[in-house]
Amino acid sequence: MKRAGIKCVVWDLDNTLWQGTLLEGDDISLRPGVKDIILELDGRGILQSIASRNDYAPAWDKLTALGLEQYFLLPQIGWVDKSISMQAIADGLGIGIDTLALIDDQAFEREEVRHALPTVTTIDAAEIDNLLNLSALQPRFVTGESRLRRHMYQADMKRKQVESDFTGTRDEFLQTLNMCLTLRVATEPDLRRAEELTLRTHQLNTTGRTYSYEELAELIGSPHYRLLVAELDDRFGSSGTIGLALLQMERDVSLLKLFIMSCRVMSRGVGVIMLSYLLQSAKSSGVKVRAEFVPTDRNRIMYVTYKFNGFFEVGQHDEVILLEHSLEAIRPFPRGVTVRLPDDPAALLSSAGYASNSA
Repeated sequence: MKRAGIKCVVWDLDNTLWQGTLLEGDDISLRPGVKDIILELDGRGILQSIASRNDYAPAWDKLTALGLEQYFLLPQIGWVDKSISMQAIADGLGIGIDTLALIDDQAFEREEVRHALPTVTTIDAAEIDNLLNLSALQPRFVTGESRLRRHMYQADMKRKQVESDFTGTRDEFLQTLNMCLTLRVATEPDLRRAEELTLRTHQLNTTGRTYSYEELAELIGSPHYRLLVAELDDRFGSSGTIGLALLQMERDVSLLKLFIMSCRVMSRGVGVIMLSYLLQSAKSSGVKVRAEFVPTDRNRIMYVTYKFNGFFEVGQHDEVILLEHSLEAIRPFPRGVTVRLPDDPAALLSSAGYASNSA
């Protein structure tokens, strides 16, 4: 069992989530304690899905009759291999396959998944009573975003469905969302979510680094660092805190130590807003902007993001690639997005701004 990092628990149905085999006409009843487990995982911000060899309609009808259907995202109910179902869930949710756990009573099914997808965690249904005690399913903090995570994913699925029915261009669709992005300097109440973002975000993390609550608290208390967070809302609801940028002042240089965007929102074009704001602030403050990038097996898209926004390489030390921006051509904010900014963009990167905001 992994020590941390399970984002989605995938349930088998027959003799796992419920007692009995549906297609054999058994009298189906929910496994004792399972509903409480489902509710607790949901409250911790851990997503849940289904991978079951069953006919879809009767299985879904039974889940609905049990009052549990709303808790499962992208259920895979059919007759394909469980490994195919697991990959489909990971792809559909936009999370790493190594962040999934399968609960199944059949040793054959668990072994098939382990063979095809060795980074997936597999759990024997006989161990369900101990499930909530597993360290991989115990996030250090449960934030507001954690409690609403399933709802945010469901809203995103609705958003994608509406987009698929939209007849205009993608830019035209994005303008119908009435997006509002709020950028602000982080304070202590933001740090639990900030830690969670560094731990959960791998693909859209420019360095792959993680920061603990305590480390972040020390940094924002320093006059030499600034942590910026971004929150996003649209007509489908709030996406919560979806981005952060950690800046370090080095004389006349603002060094972007870490830039993270949630995978759920990157496709909505809001990442450029945070970068453009930082560049505009630097230009107003008369400081240079550099950024660190550490390549991992997942985050090349963030290197492309830096290059797309005008950064160029100026050096490399060990695995750290150093980039810089000329501040001559800064991309404008995308149309159709309301942007709420800190009162004084120039103060963000000035020494006076650091001192006055470092309480």
